[in-house]
Amino acid sequence: MQDPLLKIEGLSVSYGAVGALDGLSLHVMRGEIVCLIGANGAGKTTCLRALSGLVEPRQGQMSFDGHDLARAAAHERPGLGLVHCPEGRGVVPDMTVLENLELGAWVRSDKEGAAKDLERVKGLFPRLADRARQKAGTLSGGEQQMLALGRALMAAPKLLMLDEPSLGLAPQVVEDIFGTLTGINRQGVTVLLVEQNAHQALAVSGRAYVLESGRLLLHGSSAQVAADARVRQAYLGVDA
Repeated sequence: MQDPLLKIEGLSVSYGAVGALDGLSLHVMRGEIVCLIGANGAGKTTCLRALSGLVEPRQGQMSFDGHDLARAAAHERPGLGLVHCPEGRGVVPDMTVLENLELGAWVRSDKEGAAKDLERVKGLFPRLADRARQKAGTLSGGEQQMLALGRALMAAPKLLMLDEPSLGLAPQVVEDIFGTLTGINRQGVTVLLVEQNAHQALAVSGRAYVLESGRLLLHGSSAQVAADARVRQAYLGVDA
């Protein structure tokens, strides 16, 4: 049986005396889209921050593509193919669209491959190509999300970790973003998706994990999770 691309076992994280994650275990296989859903404060973003090396776990193990992440500094993890597209987009507002995209390739030494990926990103997001010389801070929210996603793709991810890509966006823009996400996945990029829009997350993913107060509430195929009475009532707005 194929080994998971990403494996987390017993992960616990605290912010001071406040526990954010308590014994979380999950895995992501190559080629999957796996979603992590839950209410605000459930620990979803903390999970991604721990994987990126932005917070230090209290206990637990994390491995990615055969690497023990405890042995990799935060700045080394994108070079392994573990790439984080954060909540809030995090574009550099005073840099141009093109400069933001080029910033995504800072971990790469293959200039020819990066140039090809730049053309690929422009093809995925024609609006970014049209606004290549425009300052990122002048873009709309949807365009900034496209830029954040394009910048992450410039790092040549094996696993793309996406945190709340639909946050604050109009419904049509959300549809476009998730459509692009499934296309990226079909091209071979594995995705771990953190998303409060449970409808969208469960629609595009194959498997799902549900967090509640830092603990794993349930997991299974996205269809199974969507059919669970607790999920239907709490996250899908459907009576159990």
